[in-house]
Amino acid sequence: MLDRNEDILQAAEDWKKEGRGVALATVMETWGSAPRPAGSNLVINDEGTFLGSVSGGCVEGAVVTEALDVIASGEPKMLEFGVADETAWNVGLSCGGTIRVFVEKVG
Repeated sequence: MLDRNEDILQAAEDWKKEGRGVALATVMETWGSAPRPAGSNLVINDEGTFLGSVSGGCVEGAVVTEALDVIASGEPKMLEFGVADETAWNVGLSCGGTIRVFVEKVG
């Protein structure tokens, strides 16, 4: 996991130069207890390689899966994970918080 957004954005730029499809996931909002603050990023390439963090645990696996769809379709997605959502338990977000993550293709 990289902590600096500059490193994450540099990886996105490098992957684009290599001809890879790339998506950027950004934490837009958090409520309650959340592992990463708003503005945290995860960059994903079309091979499923990723750098950064939007939450931790299995949430990132779910975000990577959604990002691969975004890369293929070009359509951005807003994802929400929260303790009241059964999906949250499936992906390991049991901390009592909710996060919204925007995933977009890097052009």
